[in-house]
Amino acid sequence: MRKRSAIFLLVIMSLITSVGAINVEGLIKSTTAAAEIKAVGMPLQELLDLLSRSSGIELAAVPEVADLNVDLSVRADQTVASVLAALQEKYGLMSKLNTAKTAVIIVKGDYVTERMFGGKGIMLAAKENVQPSVARPASGVIPPSSPVAWNTEEYKAITDNGFQNVNSSPLSTFSIDVDTASYSNVRRFLNSGNLPPADAVRTEELLNYFSYDYPQPTGDQPISLTTEVGASPWNSNRRLVLLGLQGKSIKTEHLPPSNLVFLIDVSGSMFAENKLPLLKKAFKLLVQQLRAEDRVAIVVYAGAAGLVLDSTPGNEKAVINAKIDGLQAGGSTAGGEGIKLAYKIAKDKFIEGGNNRVILATDGDFNVGASSEGELARLIEERRDQGIYLTVLGFGMGNIKDNKMEMLADKGNGNYAYIDNALEAKKVLVSQMAGTLFTIAKDVKIQVEFNPAKVKAYRLIGYENRKLADRDFNDDKKDAGDMGAGHSVTALYEIVPADSPEKVATVDPLVYQQSQAAGSNDLLQVKIRYKKPNEETSSLITQRVDGQANLAATPSENFRFAAAVAEYGMLLRNSEFQGQSSYAQALALARGARGSDENGYRTEFIKLLEISQILAARP
Repeated sequence: MRKRSAIFLLVIMSLITSVGAINVEGLIKSTTAAAEIKAVGMPLQELLDLLSRSSGIELAAVPEVADLNVDLSVRADQTVASVLAALQEKYGLMSKLNTAKTAVIIVKGDYVTERMFGGKGIMLAAKENVQPSVARPASGVIPPSSPVAWNTEEYKAITDNGFQNVNSSPLSTFSIDVDTASYSNVRRFLNSGNLPPADAVRTEELLNYFSYDYPQPTGDQPISLTTEVGASPWNSNRRLVLLGLQGKSIKTEHLPPSNLVFLIDVSGSMFAENKLPLLKKAFKLLVQQLRAEDRVAIVVYAGAAGLVLDSTPGNEKAVINAKIDGLQAGGSTAGGEGIKLAYKIAKDKFIEGGNNRVILATDGDFNVGASSEGELARLIEERRDQGIYLTVLGFGMGNIKDNKMEMLADKGNGNYAYIDNALEAKKVLVSQMAGTLFTIAKDVKIQVEFNPAKVKAYRLIGYENRKLADRDFNDDKKDAGDMGAGHSVTALYEIVPADSPEKVATVDPLVYQQSQAAGSNDLLQVKIRYKKPNEETSSLITQRVDGQANLAATPSENFRFAAAVAEYGMLLRNSEFQGQSSYAQALALARGARGSDENGYRTEFIKLLEISQILAARP
């Protein structure tokens, strides 16, 4: 015990340096709790708050461990360093400093230990942080200063959308996006005590992680459209325009029969606790929701692709789960051959009018074997056009190929989610199963026309990877995003009003063409094109937005929460367009728009905002 504490204290001392007049290292070693604390089943963050108030040192736990119930007796003369050592020794919790070295962050540790949440024992599987080239000491504890031996994660570079002059570019066209992977991946970074890289932050996926109070569609339309205009929180001279799409909800028991193929990566890179073991738990959650009319096949790939379970009725849960339990990681990765085999089985068992889908679960670190990535993409597109869609579930850390998985889901008319814990698996595969698995509208595109008499310039926040050429809007052959049952899609535009003194980039007047603004009080017009799953001709929804009638004096809860999420995305990306954004402002907006929050997702977002503020050391 004493030896571990000594090692921990040495590590803490090596991590901390003095900043300005504040000797943080000295404070941790010398400052005492100043008051006795008896923590019996007390949430970790509550204990840290008490210790912070008495010691004057800011301490915060990442959301993943903030609610951990701890039993700890702290003496008034006990130093902060010794309390941290006790938390490490008893619960495997490690400490690190934020960027500015002004606060101590408590994160999940580097060895497996038991913890209690609400009386339920959960394994704290920190093996995920263990890299193959790091030797484990005889004690079984990896020193927290051990370097990460490798990191081959890949993200597609994103350049924030800039402002467009309405006189020269009045149309904005993009494909919808219902992916949510970026949000849970950002959460994974924060739970490790680190801010995410900017390219891992796709603002539209942060926005669309949450549900909003948009009305259900009426009649035979699968989508409803809600619009709202309000002031921009980060620039008082600008406005925000919210576009909210809501897909029709369908109860699970009313879903058409499913023909599913689980395509599971069992290569050596999937050995970690947050990869194949978590993947197994996730798929077993989905299996519990299946009915007799549903069918499941299981294909795995490592050194070669193979069929583990032929297509089996969904009510034979014991048979399906036994095959899942038997999966083991090992070998290299031939992902291309696995995808080909999975699509072959899905085609052979195709259900007319049903949900035919391949569900790929991987860390994305696979080669395509004899196939090129282009050939693989064409195969996925071909099967998509035949009614077989693709859902991609990402797992793990250190070698995740986010860019590749997003591309595959995009080509396959599916969605991409990142599973970082069992609760996220439940959200994606149980709570939102209908949206994850059943498409109600495909090739959904949005085109907004801005009125130059009312708007000088506009900027679409996020959706950088989803922009379309204006001519693509009316082209029914052009692929776009799909909406699942109950899914919502939220988009925000930041606009510069026509009467604003703000200067925007312009082009020289045209010599051979003249344009004249139509007399209208409209701020903009929104058009949506979509196809029903079994049709190839799109339907059109059109709605005009009156600039004055729709300017909300008191923005709705939807608007305020979406604005908070967008502001957070800009802060994480350090966007050039963040204006007067701040974590404090985003927090105030989010706290005021939490609403009923039945599932606690918005409450968790607020916790992520709080820890991000500490990690970034910004006001």
